[in-house]
Amino acid sequence: MRLSDLAKGSTVFLGVIAAGFLSTNYVDRHLTAPAKTASAPAPMNTPGSSACVGEDGSWKNWWWPNVPALSPKCK
Repeated sequence: MRLSDLAKGSTVFLGVIAAGFLSTNYVDRHLTAPAKTASAPAPMNTPGSSACVGEDGSWKNWWWPNVPALSPKCK
């Protein structure tokens, strides 16, 4: 292995680490649930209201992009 190959590999490795760190900060800043405030409505997915499938097949009381499998029908 030549010194230039080691330098290229190290640069790529450090670039991947830096990209992972920056994307984690981005996700934490932009895709987390908003903080609760006095004027904010209560979250839909609370213990009293579980996720369910409505009459038209759409999800109710579920705000996340992934949906639970085998969720019950809404009453």
